[in-house]
Formats: sequence, C-alpha cells, structure tokens
Amino acid sequence: MEAPAEAGSDGTASPVGAPARRWRWTSRRRDLAVYGVFLLAALWVTSQIWVDPAGRVASLYSSDPAQVQFFLAHSVRVVLHGEFPFYTDQFNYPDGVNLMANTAILALGIPMVPVTLLFGPAVSFVVLVTLGLAGTAAAWYRMLSRHVVRTPLAAAVGGWLCGFSPAMLSHANWHPNIISQFLLPFIVWRVLVITRSRRPVRDGALLALMVTAQAFINEEILLFTALACGVFLTAMLVQRPALWSTAWRPLGVAVGVCAVLAGALLAYPLYVQFAGPMAYHGLSDAVRDYGNDIAAFFAPGSPTLGGNQRANVNLAPNYSEENAFLGWTLAMLAVGIVLWLRREPLVRAIAATGVFFAVLSLGERVSWWDRELFTGPWEWLVRLPLLDAVVPTRFGMITTVVIGVLLALAVDRVWSLRPADARTVRTLAVGALVAALLPIAPMPLNVTSRPPVPTFITADRWREYVGPDQTLVPIPVPSMGNTHGMRWAASTNLDFKIPGGYFLAPRNGNTGDPGRFGGRPSGLGKLLEEVSATGRTPQLDDRQRRRSLDELRHWRAAILVLPVRQHNAEPLRRTVEQLVGPGRRELDVWVWDVRTLSGPSA
Repeated sequence: MEAPAEAGSDGTASPVGAPARRWRWTSRRRDLAVYGVFLLAALWVTSQIWVDPAGRVASLYSSDPAQVQFFLAHSVRVVLHGEFPFYTDQFNYPDGVNLMANTAILALGIPMVPVTLLFGPAVSFVVLVTLGLAGTAAAWYRMLSRHVVRTPLAAAVGGWLCGFSPAMLSHANWHPNIISQFLLPFIVWRVLVITRSRRPVRDGALLALMVTAQAFINEEILLFTALACGVFLTAMLVQRPALWSTAWRPLGVAVGVCAVLAGALLAYPLYVQFAGPMAYHGLSDAVRDYGNDIAAFFAPGSPTLGGNQRANVNLAPNYSEENAFLGWTLAMLAVGIVLWLRREPLVRAIAATGVFFAVLSLGERVSWWDRELFTGPWEWLVRLPLLDAVVPTRFGMITTVVIGVLLALAVDRVWSLRPADARTVRTLAVGALVAALLPIAPMPLNVTSRPPVPTFITADRWREYVGPDQTLVPIPVPSMGNTHGMRWAASTNLDFKIPGGYFLAPRNGNTGDPGRFGGRPSGLGKLLEEVSATGRTPQLDDRQRRRSLDELRHWRAAILVLPVRQHNAEPLRRTVEQLVGPGRRELDVWVWDVRTLSGPSA
C-alpha cells in the first residue's frame, strides 16, 4: 500500500514522512525585507510627529509645514471643485499666489486627497515625509540592485545613505517635496539607458513622463538631476571618447523626443510659472547666498546619532539646510574608495560629479569654520537663467547621492572577492561601514507643540460671517513668521480666504520682479506682528486707523479673529480695539465683525 499523503505548504500533497519544505529566502522576500527596514526607519525618524500630527511641528521653524499643508488642501480643491491648479487667491488675497513658482507639490498632493479629506492635511504631511524617506531609499536600492551592483547588501547600503543621509533628515521636518526623490534613480537610469538604446523613441517618451511627474514634485531637484547626469556623461566621454560614436544617435533621438513630449505637457504650467500672475524671476538675496561651509562636510548632521545642533550653528544657513553633513569618517571612507577603485572609469566619473557639485554647494563665498576664504565659482553662475532660482547649498545633496553609489560599488567589489581573501577584507569593510554610518544614524526629528486650530474654525462658526468673496483675517496677519492662520484655512480645505501668508512673490507685486518672501508690505500686518513679538500696546493716531481700514477694505475683510490663547493676546486685543472697536468673545477666540467698515460702500 502507498503511504497516505499530507498537504504541503503550497497546498500540494506530499508523502507522510517526507521532509517538510524549507522556507526559502527568495529575492522577492529579500527585497520586501529591505523595504520593510526602510519603512521602519522612516517611522522611527517621524515617530515624534506621528504621536500628534496636528499638534506637533518642527521645533525650530514652523512656517514650511504650514505652507505644505496649505498646498495639500489646495489639491483637495483642485480635485473636488475643479479649481485652477497653478494659481490661487485663497491666501495673499486679493493679489494671490503663483503656485507653480511656489512648489505646490501637485504630484504629491493630488494622490493624497483621500487621506487629506479623511484625516486632514497634517496627517497627509507626515505620511508624505515618511514615504518620502522610505520611498527614496527603496527606489535607490531597487535601481542599484537591478542595474549597478550584484550584491543585495551593496544596494541596501547605497539605498540607505541616499534615503537617510543627514541632508535628507534635515529637510524631512520641513520639505517633503525635496525628500520625495523616488523618481530620481529611475530618471538617472533611463538617461544612461538611452545612450545605448535600440528603441530611443520609446525610451525618450518614458523619460518625458518621469520628468513631467518630477516637475510637479520639485523642479529644483529635477534640475539638479539633469545637471548631475550631464556632468557624469561628460566625465565618462572625456575618459572614453569612442563611446560618443555609438551614443550620440540614440541619445539625440531620445532627448529630442523627451524635450518635445515633456515640453508639450509642461508648456502651459511653465508659462504660468514664469509669465503668469505673481510670477517672479530669481530668488531673494537672502536665500541666493546660502552656501555650505567646507567644515560642514566633516561634521555629522544635527538630526543624527552623533550630531550636535549647537556645534553646527555656523556651518549651514539654517537647520533645514544641512545639506553637506557627512561626518569625517564617511568623508574619509569616500576618499579611500575613490583611491582604491581609481582605475575604474565609472568610479572616476562618479567622483568627478560629486566633487563638482560639492564645490558649487559652497556658494558665492567659500568659508572654513565660518571664516571667509575666497570667492567661489557660484559667483559666476548665480545670475544665469534657471540657476538664479537655485539654493546653492542644496547641490550638496548630489554629493551625498554620489557617496551612496560609491559605497554600493565598494561593498559589491568586496563581496565579489575570492573566498580565500574575502573573510578578512569583509570584516574590515563591515567595520569601516559601521564607523562611517553609525555617527550619522537617523534619530527622531525634534518637534514642539503648536497651538490647536481654534474651535471657532473647526466648528464652522466663521461661516456665519464670511462670504465667498470676503476674507477672514487671523491676528497676527499671516506672514513668514506667523503661519497659524494658514493652518486654520488648510483645516477647512481652504473654504475661506486669508490675506498675507508665507510664499514667494515678486518684490513689488509686479510680475517679473525678483522674488521675496511674502506679498506687498502691510502696515497693519507689520504693526500687529510687532505687538505680538514685544507685547507692547502702541497708541495709534487717526492716520494709522485710516490706513488700517484702507487695508481691511483692500482685503475685503469680513472678520478679524484672535485666539484667546495667542501669545500676547491681550496687547493684540487692545491694539485691534483701537482700530475697529470692541470685539466679542466667541468660543475660544475674539471676533471683530468689520463688514460694515470694510465693505465697498464703507
């Protein structure tokens, strides 16, 4: 008789007594495990925000998260109400804001609309930060493991640094659009593929679609990617000129197809960006001069295990722009890898690319420990078209990616050694990796509590006062340093308009002027901002009252709203009462109904 059969793990019958099928570590399971590690690391980094997404924000600068949440709410209006995606007057009313010139992250915000509707823009913000870190690391791992290295560990190490470098952690608290780099590895690979493509039209079209999507995430990072690809290909051709004879034809066809298709898809959005209402040309001087200190390359970033926020204070423009912080062990390891693999043209080209952009990231004035040494090459490039809108310190992010790829190549070469040589060398390699990566291991982002959105807003009490062509004026008036009013509007999916806000606009309100943060100067806004900062109540004269009422009419203000728990609320209340009379307490705010004062017939 035959022995009875038992079901195997895959549902098929197997004879009794036969050995159980072993669990296999397949390539798919390995990839999923790596992706899982990246996701856990991203959750670790953002853990302090996840505790209370609506009530916690970056501990140093709260303006950028509020702006991003406003843009996420704008995406809801685009999807649900068909609102124009590239411009809005829901803030900075009545002038409005050119959203194409302000990185409105439509390619991130529109897919997040269900989350924003269900849970609010604050939750969407932290979801984007988490997925931006994990997704970027996973994308680089995927590209490296499939096309560059054979060892999964090598790809994982490279992906880890590209996704969780100090530069990425620095931006994570503020700029989900900058850390959402999951398309970049595939754009880079597609550029390299088209140099030897047999189907350049198809490959050019695929590249165009990725370029278009990235343009609606962050154009600056897209520009960096294009520049890096150009420098790398040039470095390869200098070493091997014969490559040009086979590369120029498919490269030319694919780039031409990409330019035509991406140009057609982006023509109108770019027209709005550069020639539409509230378009500006060039960044504010304060940002254009941002550069890395040379010493920053040898210090760990602030949000890392070995970081020291106080020690880094003079090495970066601010804590949201720590784009060069590698730590001295990783910097020295990168140099050692280049010296070790210097015979490989690929390594030399990658290294040249990293050094080129590291130099550009130093900005117009090269410094060492905050002491100016000499004028940098960025001084000659800063006024060129497109480059005049670049923050130079961010070129350091290209160098970080270069080092991530170099680490992947080095680990791959070590793990490919003959067994007789491998054990000792691998042990030394692991020790070097630990020494280089442990000091810059990611830590949870520092956050602080922020005031909740007033119940007056969340309970929709404001709807009794504010019409569709009127504004709700938060006190203080929204600006770069006072963005709580933007969060109020975002929490309602921008159902009411506000004056002011945090954004980039032409300096004098005229399309084509150089950019500045904020709209036209506001006397009332400046007055209330000063009271909020100092706690001193000024004595206002008739001229100041008349000018303030003129501004309220210009804004078509319906009500002024001051939270009871606003910092220096009492001096602010007394100041507003000098302008428009007594206010009324409703729920957790003071309200001034100014419709009779600011209406067209007032």
